[in-house]
Amino acid sequence: MNIYGIRAIYYFEMARTMRTLMQSIVSPVLSTSLYFIVFGTAIGSRMGTIDGVGYGAFIIPGLVMLALLSQSISNASFGIFFPKFSGTIYEVLSAPVSPLEIVLGYVGAAATKSVVLGILILITARVFVDYSIEHPVWMMAFLILTSITFSLFGFIIGIWADDFQKLQVIPLMVITPLTFLGGAFYSISMLPEPWQTLTLFNPVVYLISGFRWAFYGVADVNIAVSLGMTMVFLLTCMAAIWWIFRTGYRIRT
Repeated sequence: MNIYGIRAIYYFEMARTMRTLMQSIVSPVLSTSLYFIVFGTAIGSRMGTIDGVGYGAFIIPGLVMLALLSQSISNASFGIFFPKFSGTIYEVLSAPVSPLEIVLGYVGAAATKSVVLGILILITARVFVDYSIEHPVWMMAFLILTSITFSLFGFIIGIWADDFQKLQVIPLMVITPLTFLGGAFYSISMLPEPWQTLTLFNPVVYLISGFRWAFYGVADVNIAVSLGMTMVFLLTCMAAIWWIFRTGYRIRT
């Protein structure tokens, strides 16, 4: 394995983050802080508990997931789209690096940025809301697994997109609504039928539920099911990327 090639791509993407620090890190943390102020402090103090957890603390896993999913997709999609846009993708493809090493470099950098962002948001949340983490190891596992999975998904979007507008279609029109409807601000057990059953077809439900279980030991879906669904999505993304490099879809033409 060409470690130097992976490192070169990884360092290049991380350096780009440092050049756009306000957009990549500061802006998502500040925007999420507004949710903590409004829902956690202002509204949460006037609401009861959900599954024995204060409302302000209850929404923390959902808000972290909201930022994590959007930023993982954004970082990975732009990282691979820009070389396509500028034409430097052919230099990457002709370099002595395999498709696996290319994916490790781009996706590894995007996932790293997302994990750092998630940790910063959790630190920021402590300023506004008191919360606990019952299973810190599982919390980090879900954080890392989700970051990798949606960075892979973002990599696919970056390959698929042929203009800058398409980079925003999936995150804004699909992922964000699914996150809001996936239990970020409520427990799906609060919904009447048939909406409660229909919500289970939302894949983001399993991510938020598993992540919330790591914090408070409560979940809308069994933790094993949440982990299994996340792994299914991860493997699906890996299979799609394998097919992209196997066929050269939108990267060699």
